[in-house]
Amino acid sequence: MIFRGWCAYFFRMTTTKKVYLTPIGVRGMTVLDRDKFLRNLMVPILKVAENTNLSKVTQSCRSFFLKLDNFKPVQDLAGDELFKKCIYLNPEKISDWTDIPEETCTALKAYEIDENNFDSREVELCYENWSYETIFKAVLPEGKEGVSGFSQIGHIIHLNLRDHLLDYRQLIGQVLLDKLKTCRTVINKDNVIDNTYRNFSMELLAGEENYIVTVKENRCNFKFDFSKVYWNPRLCKEHERILDFLEEGDTLFDVFAGVGPFSIPAAKRNCTVFANDLNPESYNWLNHNAKYNKVDMNHFQSFNLDGKDFICNIFKEHIIQTCPNEDNKSKIHITMNLPALALDFVKYFKGLISDANVMADFDIEIIVYVYCFVVEGNDAMDMLNISMGCDMKKYVIDIFNVRNVSPKKDMMRVTFKLTKEVLCGIKDCDVVSEPPAKKLCVDVDNTDKNIS
Repeated sequence: MIFRGWCAYFFRMTTTKKVYLTPIGVRGMTVLDRDKFLRNLMVPILKVAENTNLSKVTQSCRSFFLKLDNFKPVQDLAGDELFKKCIYLNPEKISDWTDIPEETCTALKAYEIDENNFDSREVELCYENWSYETIFKAVLPEGKEGVSGFSQIGHIIHLNLRDHLLDYRQLIGQVLLDKLKTCRTVINKDNVIDNTYRNFSMELLAGEENYIVTVKENRCNFKFDFSKVYWNPRLCKEHERILDFLEEGDTLFDVFAGVGPFSIPAAKRNCTVFANDLNPESYNWLNHNAKYNKVDMNHFQSFNLDGKDFICNIFKEHIIQTCPNEDNKSKIHITMNLPALALDFVKYFKGLISDANVMADFDIEIIVYVYCFVVEGNDAMDMLNISMGCDMKKYVIDIFNVRNVSPKKDMMRVTFKLTKEVLCGIKDCDVVSEPPAKKLCVDVDNTDKNIS
């Protein structure tokens, strides 16, 4: 009797071996072969009689469904007179009736579903049934970082692949093209940076060579050529934060405007906008988007200048003309969203206005939002002080961590007031003659260059 019981236990253990829902035999594939993803496996099922309340049964065991792409977990059961439907269960969770939690079993028995309804059936799975995550897990090198994330801009999937994945890039591109319905183009950013306009070059991995996209953000539509300008969808929330600081009648100076994620929505909110970008492609799309979104052009001006010239000429002229207006109670906001280089430009605000008569009546609140990359061991406040050549602590309103770029690198926003003292040269503040022994983070960053 003991021997017979042991045999039954051994048989159950060997026939209920856990099944993993992954393709097999495809590790290291660099050229996509969809036929290699064919796999047959035994899957547990629950057989359901015709007169059973199917909706109640499925509700009870929904968390154990076999969920795969292009696969219905509830199907007709052909060739069985007693049972008309079957529910396919996930073999990674369920291999035997006893694997089903007691409370679920109790609920099922209320609808006359018990271990007699439990069975298994062979299922043929193919490439169409596997998600891109499952395929990448089965194909790419074990123990190394996989395709951890990507951005989608319109119909374009934008990757930034690690070196160990470059041999797989064509396969990765094709799989994403197959699996994501809204994707028509997959590209990988490489390490070549155009230093003049600070945009990156890219490699087409799969799909159409079509880089003209339209995206929607903050109730505005932006159209642009993604291969010639920069757009980062991860900054949508930050754009929204800054826009919430603006009130109707305020003025915005967007020093590195890109295609307009700050400028266009600000203009739509009845702010006066001065938008600038050095890249002629960004400048052209900026103007296109202003018209595309029906911006009132009486309150919108665009410029194709270097940031220094924009500050030292356009902004300076506006301050000189605005200061005598005693009725002007609106604020001026200045966005400087080029985190790899923006701190190089804040120094041009210091001592910008030398005319004492102009500054005598200065009563305008000016707020600057400057972005920078801060690597481990550096401090955003110190970086601003070094750039300005003086202690700016008393003028700083906020230092905000926008997002993590890499394990040792963050994108930060430093918000400070541009006061009369700063514009006149801050003669009464402590000058930083010897900067701290820290490296100013202005290196080209291949992940977030020329973010706009």
